Order: sequence, then C-alpha cells, then structure tokens
Amino acid sequence: MLYLASQSPRRRELLRQLGIDVDVIDVDVIEQREPGEPAVDYVSRVAREKAGAGLLQVAAVPRALVIGADTEVVLDDEVFGKPADAADAIRMLQRLSGRAHRVISVVWAVNAGREEHAVSESTVEFARLSDAEIATYVATGEPFGKAGAYAIQGLAASFVRRLDGSYSGVMGLPLHETATLLRHFGAA
Repeated sequence: MLYLASQSPRRRELLRQLGIDVDVIDVDVIEQREPGEPAVDYVSRVAREKAGAGLLQVAAVPRALVIGADTEVVLDDEVFGKPADAADAIRMLQRLSGRAHRVISVVWAVNAGREEHAVSESTVEFARLSDAEIATYVATGEPFGKAGAYAIQGLAASFVRRLDGSYSGVMGLPLHETATLLRHFGAA
C-alpha cells in the first residue's frame, strides 16, 4: 500500500500523472531550519521527518510504503517557506523579482525495512515585477501555502523568464526522481 505524507493537492495531482493513486496521511512536522544547516540538508530532513511520521501511522499495514516530500525556495542562502501573511508574500516576491533563485525538492520513500531519497534542484529566474503586479498577484490568494509565495503552475507562470531543472520539482514533487524511487521499491 502506498501512502503520501502530505496534504498537498499538487503532490496528489502529480502522482496521478504517474498513474499512481495514494492514500493521504496527515502529518504534523515542525519546519524550522537549524542554525548553520545547509538548505538542502534542511529540505531533506523535513521530507524525511514527514515520511517517518507517516510510516509510524501505518506501521501495522503490511508492505506499507510512505512518500514524504518537501520543496523550498532558496535565495542568497535564505529559505523562503510559505508566507505568513500578505506582507510576507509581498516581501518574498519583491526579493525574487528580477533574480534567479534555487528550488530544492527532496523526496523520501520509506517502509519498515528500508529508506531512500532523491534530490531535485532547479533554478528559476523571475522577470522584474512591479509593485502593482506583486500586489495584484498576492490579492488573488494564490501565494498562500506555497514556498516562496508563488505557484509556477498558476498565475505566477507569467513571472518565470527561465527555468533550468524540473518543472514538477518546482511544483512540489519531482516526477522523474519520484518514479525512480518507486521503481526501486517495486511500487511503480
């Protein structure tokens, strides 16, 4: 049985693109970067903690396999999580405007006897955005619940001048890496 330790509708939608239907597990993991922790290590740790917390909930299910993932936007070594409010979303988008940033997405697959992970790093370059464009975008509500305050698959697609890497990874679940992990576990 395959489980996704995430409430993200985007991740479920992406897994459906692989022809995979999953049961969703609601996990509560603190997403706090430790002082001096490299961004990729932080993203990996959070994804692993989600998968592990999910596995604890389904430990009694024979052959349970849990996927945990985390995606973060990184600019100048600052990790941009989900915005706390409109002002925070505006601050993030102003910082990203006209610049290239990294998007790190890590996926962990864990079962009772094994765990494995994959990392996807992409570079996204935004066009220069006016304050009015940012305010209009934030007013749509789309930035909330999204790392870096934007959804590449939504209205923010028009902000992206260039993408080098995984489109699905920027959305929140790198499909190539996820499919490879699932094949390693005999689940795809």
